[in-house]
Amino acid sequence: MTTPRDVFTALSDGIGAGRFGELSALYAEDAVVEHPQAVPRPSRITGRTAVHERFTGVLAGALRLKRKDVVVHETTDPEVIVAEYDYDAESVETGRTISTANIQVLRVRDGLIVHSRDYHDYLRLAVVRDGVDQLAKAYEQAPPRELSPAASPTSGTVFEQLVHGVAGKRWAELPDLYAEKTHVTHPFLPGAPVLRTRDELRKHFAAAKDVGVDFEVADLVTYQGADPEVVIGEFAYQGDFGGSPVRIANIFAMRIRNGLVVESRDYGDHLGIAGDTGRIPELAAKLS
Repeated sequence: MTTPRDVFTALSDGIGAGRFGELSALYAEDAVVEHPQAVPRPSRITGRTAVHERFTGVLAGALRLKRKDVVVHETTDPEVIVAEYDYDAESVETGRTISTANIQVLRVRDGLIVHSRDYHDYLRLAVVRDGVDQLAKAYEQAPPRELSPAASPTSGTVFEQLVHGVAGKRWAELPDLYAEKTHVTHPFLPGAPVLRTRDELRKHFAAAKDVGVDFEVADLVTYQGADPEVVIGEFAYQGDFGGSPVRIANIFAMRIRNGLVVESRDYGDHLGIAGDTGRIPELAAKLS
């Protein structure tokens, strides 16, 4: 039987080789593919035919993608893997190349993808194609955010303490969830510094107090890695900003040792925040 890792490798190799017309064969007939951070609103497609149409659509001829820096997290669910990787993305139109981060949650059954949740760096993919203006227009014309029921506050795991601690504005307590020496990155946030110490995290969370949004947590799902130190969590922060609903989809890949976070890659929807608040040009400018 083909393993989830084998299927991911075949998918990535096919994308890198530009064999877009073949890729839907890796998906089940009733596969579901979700893009929680898609522009300008989350997307969901169902069925192999729809997957084929997506792979062979406009973007298939717009970008050349070369995969690198792959990390595959196997989980305690034998059907599920979480893959982190980068692309060297070359625009066919402009000839420019940019490095973009990605993370996917794949459920593979009987050698076929039955469910995939895909997170990509849509800002950098737009910048390399000179598409920042189109991004801004897409958000300007987008419908209101759709919100989910809030999750009940829990504090059983370090990850849950962090997520609900942010929603509860317990800023002073959050740094103590991290080791004295840690490594926290925000791959989708241009110009974000690497946070390497608890003191740097204290400053980071202190700055968050000025955001001025009341958040609740929704749609929280965690995946326990086969490596017992690894936890991957998907969730959304929801709230209200200026009278409009706000929803920020996130997925964090964490390494927790002795009850403290020693490494975390936080893939937040910073583009979505900028799009909903009219600050896409400001965010894109940080890439230069």
